[in-house]
Amino acid sequence: MSSAPASASPHPDVKKVLFDEDALRARVRELGACITRDYAGRRLMVVGVLKGSLIFMADLLRAIGPEVDVHVDFVAVSSYAGSASTGTIRVLLDLRENPEGRDVLVVEDIVDTGLTLSSLTETLRARRPASLEVCTLLDKVSCRKTPFQPKYKGFEIPDEFVVGFGLDYDERYRQLPYVAILRTP
Repeated sequence: MSSAPASASPHPDVKKVLFDEDALRARVRELGACITRDYAGRRLMVVGVLKGSLIFMADLLRAIGPEVDVHVDFVAVSSYAGSASTGTIRVLLDLRENPEGRDVLVVEDIVDTGLTLSSLTETLRARRPASLEVCTLLDKVSCRKTPFQPKYKGFEIPDEFVVGFGLDYDERYRQLPYVAILRTP
């Protein structure tokens, strides 16, 4: 795990930087290379889960090679209030494109309990995509309440509340260029 580079002082509300800009950039390039290998010559529907995946997804899309025909769509689901999962999943924005018969890659910022992504992927599978996989930046395996396992993952993290690089606490801290543990919310 890396600390923040000298040019990016941690926010005063940050307890500890887990992954700095260099570590994030390198891992996103690796994920992009894997996805490029797996989907070369195919048409891939990349579905970002808003809002947290936005920054990660933008960088990931740039890391996927031109040999993949990429189409982008978004969903918005909610299962959090502040720093706690409510256990209730609400679809706030559905896909504009039909995933039937298409290769679909869902891009998420973090998987913790797995409940949100289990529900989302179950909903998407009912629409009969040719294939369906998940790519997540962060994975809190120790928090899993379902046996959900993403195919692509950036980093495993401890059971800590993290912000930055798209992740938020009450819509704050998304713009931080690193992933960090927030001081007690």
